[in-house]
Amino acid sequence: MNKLVYTADGSHTIYVPELDEHYHSVHGAVQESEHIFLKTGFDFCKADPVNIFEVGFGTGLNALLTAARSTKGKRKVYYTAIEKYPVDNALAIKLNHQQFAGADGKRLSLLISAAPWGKMTNICNSFSINKLPGDLITDNISGIYDLIYFDAFGPDKQPEMWTEAIFKKISSVTATGGILVTYSAKGQVRRILKATGFKVEMLSGPPGKRQITRAIKI
Repeated sequence: MNKLVYTADGSHTIYVPELDEHYHSVHGAVQESEHIFLKTGFDFCKADPVNIFEVGFGTGLNALLTAARSTKGKRKVYYTAIEKYPVDNALAIKLNHQQFAGADGKRLSLLISAAPWGKMTNICNSFSINKLPGDLITDNISGIYDLIYFDAFGPDKQPEMWTEAIFKKISSVTATGGILVTYSAKGQVRRILKATGFKVEMLSGPPGKRQITRAIKI
């Protein structure tokens, strides 16, 4: 049974026994998300409005932190996330991520959680979300996106999510100049990204992670 655990920065993650894997870094869930997806992704992306596609909605942490960040700027954010195995609501409501998302964190968290699946839903003036129940391996993706949060479980735990076929699918919906960020810095991932139309750069990672990957669609 999946269980809630604390990470080093005080924020929760979920441990999945079947995979022997955590949803986030045990060195700090919020810290990891802020560094990889917000700092090197959202803050770096200059698109306005910005269309984001997330591979692996998971606990909704990346979406929550992005919504909170969007309220501090002037850009409209349209956020689409695909998830094959949504987190059980009874467990999800125990997560303390809203405590790390600013004064409006609790309200944003509740609204994102309550948003219906399969429909773009306005959460606040600057942020709307479409949570897609689906499988990236078999489902088609529509739209063009400026920013990709690639946050599937790691290549060693979920190799089927890190294939050339998957990244070809992602590349086909990424705008020219669009950005992909992921925590994985494996050589195989970098080679596949290059083969599917991305220019790849390695960046310093958050605590517990030496490097991460940012790729720009050519």
